[in-house]
Amino acid sequence: MYAAPTRCPVCQSELEVTRLHCSSCDTSIEGRFVGGPIAHLSAEQVDFIVTFVRCEGKINRIEQEERWGSYPTIRNRLHEVIRALGYEPGKDESVEISPAKRNAVLADLDAGKISADDAMRILRGEEE
Repeated sequence: MYAAPTRCPVCQSELEVTRLHCSSCDTSIEGRFVGGPIAHLSAEQVDFIVTFVRCEGKINRIEQEERWGSYPTIRNRLHEVIRALGYEPGKDESVEISPAKRNAVLADLDAGKISADDAMRILRGEEE
């Protein structure tokens, strides 16, 4: 059995599922069906997701399977899948900044040691 294609081989538009069939009782259902978000991922992306779930999301375990590459490569693949699903990696994460760290960043900003942009990046957790 083959995975259903998701793109038209002629114009590359998204294909629509219009018929489902049961080979056991020979019942067919026609209509317009949605395949869900995973249906639009490439075979390699689905394979990566299966590996990710099997390894319980532990990148160090995925890294042991040499076909996926190093930690940065695996993170990039994960971000690619997240984007393909319509999300932006890290967007929904809330960053916990301790009051002491916040005060230190504001003091550095006040002393001119860092720029306002640098302070914002640090407070958002984008850099240390």
